[in-house]
Amino acid sequence: MNQATPLPIAITMGDPAGIGGELTLKAWQQLHMKVAPFFVIDCPNRLKTLASDLSLAIPIREISSPVDALGCFNQALPVLREEVHHPVISGTGDPLNGSAVINSIKRSVSFVQNNEASAVVTNPINKAVLYQAGFSHPGHTEYLADLANSTTPSVMMLASKQLRVIPVTIHLSLAEAINKLDSDLIAHTIRTANTALKQDFGINTPRIAVSGLNPHAGEDGSMGTEEINLISPTLELLQNEGIHIKGPLPADTMFHAKAREEYDVAVCMYHDQALIPIKTLDFDSGVNITLGLPFIRTSPDHGTAYNIAGQGIANPSSFIAAIEMAATMAKAKTEAH
Repeated sequence: MNQATPLPIAITMGDPAGIGGELTLKAWQQLHMKVAPFFVIDCPNRLKTLASDLSLAIPIREISSPVDALGCFNQALPVLREEVHHPVISGTGDPLNGSAVINSIKRSVSFVQNNEASAVVTNPINKAVLYQAGFSHPGHTEYLADLANSTTPSVMMLASKQLRVIPVTIHLSLAEAINKLDSDLIAHTIRTANTALKQDFGINTPRIAVSGLNPHAGEDGSMGTEEINLISPTLELLQNEGIHIKGPLPADTMFHAKAREEYDVAVCMYHDQALIPIKTLDFDSGVNITLGLPFIRTSPDHGTAYNIAGQGIANPSSFIAAIEMAATMAKAKTEAH
């Protein structure tokens, strides 16, 4: 494939017992005339059956390589075959299909590594089910980093049209998050964000707002000293590197409309500081973006939703936003080069 030819986006199967298949079908239905071509690594027969069961009149086209998606995307959902080995029961995870889920992820990464795809959009997985199938990584992101031979920790961004946020610490208790915070972690997170905003979002001079840890950003030490002893010195170091940073800022005044106009991303010290505002502003269309990988990876900001799988009522907004975000980032990355 030559450099002038657009590359399609690779979409993974996700847990076949979850809502991923339904989301993929609905996304193609809404986007096949509007966005860069994509293809899904999945079982064509299962998707045909699912479309029929959900009364979705969506044509499925099996392809033999990613480039084939470019020629048929407007007429049918392109599917690269990844066979499931056991009958799929919606809402019931099955370790016997775990190898297909894992292979779908692995193949998607190989396609971006071989310049056959522009980005990876991952459908939700159930780690507990995959562990029973021999999966040994803490999560989706760690597996992607391993496949990419990435040696530095990746960074999670949540993004919507109104806001981008990055938590420095993620899935930890508040006590553990505070203990884990150090200058190296904060600096790595901000440097990764700065690079990604330039390369993947086309923002030449990213503006980064950084929260404090304590109420009112410590209020000059009367409500905590982490801002004085840890966060401010780290931000000064990064400012001296030429990164445009404001902070540490009180988290309770960072997210109103006028404040959001002043920055391109908000970096927060812990999970809820970052995720409460974005989920309040746009619960249905938030996109999870993994920064620090050598390729673009987005995903919807929700799980497998076993409780509604197979019922035809899954909301595709976040998954559609993830595809649109991947397409926008791929375009910006191409133009940056």
